[in-house]
Amino acid sequence: MATPLHLSILPQTFAVCRLPSDDPIPDWTSIGPFTSITRTSDELSIVCMEDTVPSHEVKVERGWRLLKIAGPLDFGLVGVLASLLSPLADAGIAVFTLSTYDTDYVLVKQNDLPIALEALRRAGHQTTII
Repeated sequence: MATPLHLSILPQTFAVCRLPSDDPIPDWTSIGPFTSITRTSDELSIVCMEDTVPSHEVKVERGWRLLKIAGPLDFGLVGVLASLLSPLADAGIAVFTLSTYDTDYVLVKQNDLPIALEALRRAGHQTTII
């Protein structure tokens, strides 16, 4: 992917949660500008606003910031995530990624956000905190 991407960074802090695969989807997941729910035979994985997750009963990794790639992206595009993940890996930044029909999302830890944004800008991408 030679074309620079534009990423919007949402101001909220997000959490990645794991529940048993047969649990119902909790009500607290429906609050906020972004929620991703994935159910497999092994787990119910939820990404949602951090402050909506109860402090008990949930296995959770807190403190993620969400970077949204401007879309919609054509399904035929090749290397979109690689163009982002490679500079982040080079900078030592751990990520959690998600894709939707329209676009891709990359989550980085809040403490790593300044380094991540600098690495992405050096790679030619544009970032805007909204």
